[in-house]
Amino acid sequence: MNLRARSTSFGLLATLAFVMVLSAADQQPQQTSAAPRSFRAGAATSNISPRLGVSINGYFNDRIARHIHDELHARCLVLDDGRTRLAIAICDSCMIPRELMDAAKQLIQQRTGIAADHVLISATHTHTAPACVSLLQSEADADYAKFLVQRIADGVQRAANNLAPAKISWGVGQEPNQVFNRRWRMKPGTIPANPFGSTNDLVKMNPPVESPDLVEPAGPTDPDVSILALQSPEGRPIALLANYSLHYVGTSRGNDISADYYGAFCDRLQTRMAGLGADRLDPPFVALLANGTSGDINNINFRRKPPPTGPYEQIHFVADAVAHEAHRVYQALAFRDWVPLGVAQKEIKLGVRLPGEADVARAEQILASAKGAEVKTLGQIYARETVLLKNYPPEVPLIVQAMRIGDLGIAAIPCEVFAEIGLDIKAKSQFKPTFTIELANGYNGYLPTPEQHKLGGYETWRARSSYLEVDASTRIAKAVMELFAGLK
Repeated sequence: MNLRARSTSFGLLATLAFVMVLSAADQQPQQTSAAPRSFRAGAATSNISPRLGVSINGYFNDRIARHIHDELHARCLVLDDGRTRLAIAICDSCMIPRELMDAAKQLIQQRTGIAADHVLISATHTHTAPACVSLLQSEADADYAKFLVQRIADGVQRAANNLAPAKISWGVGQEPNQVFNRRWRMKPGTIPANPFGSTNDLVKMNPPVESPDLVEPAGPTDPDVSILALQSPEGRPIALLANYSLHYVGTSRGNDISADYYGAFCDRLQTRMAGLGADRLDPPFVALLANGTSGDINNINFRRKPPPTGPYEQIHFVADAVAHEAHRVYQALAFRDWVPLGVAQKEIKLGVRLPGEADVARAEQILASAKGAEVKTLGQIYARETVLLKNYPPEVPLIVQAMRIGDLGIAAIPCEVFAEIGLDIKAKSQFKPTFTIELANGYNGYLPTPEQHKLGGYETWRARSSYLEVDASTRIAKAVMELFAGLK
């Protein structure tokens, strides 16, 4: 089936899903104004580790899973204010396409009654997880995709089963020492040609550390560690959702399956919370770490060469630093017995930066010259991406979602969002505080600003990993603000 046909079928499915969502929402019990207010929360985890031998997303070339270093999970949270029920599922995955997330939401709706449009599902963006999206040289594993859908739904259903009276609070700390902008302005003449043969790039992603050609980062970082915490009325910890804008940390063991620092954070926070009554509970305390806006952010200080470390040493170092700050913020929180919940979302259509005829002809020539050999060079990889991208439709639909949890705002965007976009949303949001969860409710590639598009660099190179129109970030941010205004 070509992409135009798939787009049409997805549209019909989306229409049917919308009708089902309205029906399910109408069936959710409504609380009268005279009834006493109640607030409940439930949390659970669902193991989503794959079989060995699957393809791994996250690099230019494909890798095959040979070992599981640590288990992958869908970490799930369900909240209910007596009138509105919502769910959040944070999955240890590099990226998950919308069709899988939509399928999981339909199962969740059928099993729990939580309306599909009241569910937020996101990928953490670990680069050591099974391929759910065919991208660059990695191909999605169809069997794992089916398994993942079921396990996400299982996790949310279990969290709903664990719903119990709860208190809620939120706060914001900072950990500025683990985030660095990876796009750098360089001295003139030092940036090589991009894979399309152009020398117009003004920035370079991941330049050599301590290079004498470094000038300055091309954008800011976001150091915030935002948390949302739930306790029982007696003070027993139920769950803590954190948000931090760091792409991933990574390991030298590229054939391992690992949740990266996202999973390590949850483990470290569990250890720190044990002293506050979070150890060996029934049901267990659940920690969740969602990726913020980290499309141009990583953990490399390009001004200073780091000391040698073991394969997972840096992952644990970063996880411990972020968990320490989350724990510090948690200890100062004042909890509330009830807050209002709200969810709103809209589907918008954005243009696709399709290759022109000359681009396709050049790409086909590059691939033909490879004479059937394995595609390895950047030029060959992006030539293949160009040929595949030519079949994309001129527009694609995507979901923008917003949640209100008391005075806390959460934006959900299905892209790898640049940090400056997240900072702008925080500054303009009517909810204080606000944070953004990226790679949520689908996958639509990188989201640079129009100004960053002008600078070029890897995140703007046209491919299935970066294809939305140049003004996409402006339109998405506008949609987020409109949703927040409606919830306020």
